[in-house]
Amino acid sequence: MQAAGVHNKKTYPEIVWFNGEWMKYNEAKISVFDRGFMLGDGVYEVTPFYEGKAFGLKEHLARLQYSLNEIIVDLDAYGLKPLMFEAISKAGLSQKDAAVYVQVSRGVAPRTHYFPDNIEPTVLIYAFPASLKGFENKQWSVLVSEDLRWHRCDIKSTSLLANIKSNTQSHSLGLDENLLVRDGLFTEGSHSTIFFIKDNIIYTHPEGPQILSGITRKFVIAICAELNIEVKEEAFPLSELERVDEVFLTGTTTQVMAVKEMYSEGNNIYDKPEIGPVTRKIQQVFIQKTRSL
Repeated sequence: MQAAGVHNKKTYPEIVWFNGEWMKYNEAKISVFDRGFMLGDGVYEVTPFYEGKAFGLKEHLARLQYSLNEIIVDLDAYGLKPLMFEAISKAGLSQKDAAVYVQVSRGVAPRTHYFPDNIEPTVLIYAFPASLKGFENKQWSVLVSEDLRWHRCDIKSTSLLANIKSNTQSHSLGLDENLLVRDGLFTEGSHSTIFFIKDNIIYTHPEGPQILSGITRKFVIAICAELNIEVKEEAFPLSELERVDEVFLTGTTTQVMAVKEMYSEGNNIYDKPEIGPVTRKIQQVFIQKTRSL
């Protein structure tokens, strides 16, 4: 296996919104008893902005609200909308491609294994530049491994240790992503949704606790309807991989990424050196939609 791509070095944002005020990132401090720090008791959301214009903002906020409701944190996600645009402005990204990160933890309280009462959530918001152009000219090489995550992947939790372990495993091999398999069926990537194309029919895992409800996933399914491409929301078996014509991944900043090759236990189990025609059509429509906001 060889390195499939260059992974850009991450930097800190210059300014963040933290618990009610804007400040430099190194001035934002949390208590050691914040449940997000101590227990991973929190959720997050990432929303893309194409040249300063939000894409799927309503859907991203709805997903954040869903996650908050599922872990019983009393916060109005939709009330954060003005702050997200302010984050873009303060970061000087109003005319550039970027994304806004929102994180909410349950807040500060003495450590318990149950939800404490009457505590204020800890809220962090910031914008960062994102490379959203040129994905249609790339292909990813990926790993395939066992899905060891918990059984509520529909909650966009900050408790991402299993995802991180899986993604690190692929990066250590010079690969771009790790596609996860549970009980012989593909679920999703460590930070992406998987789509398989076989005989001009697209297969992707159905909504439910085993996957995150991908916002880009929803838009791609809608694009397929526009293009009269049949989509079956069915879990795809690993045993059928050799009969697949194309594979692509979706995600907030991944967008629509073609898969070139897959590896499992050191073996190449999928090899498509060219981006397939169905993936190309979907990419083209996706670009049109995101660049005409």
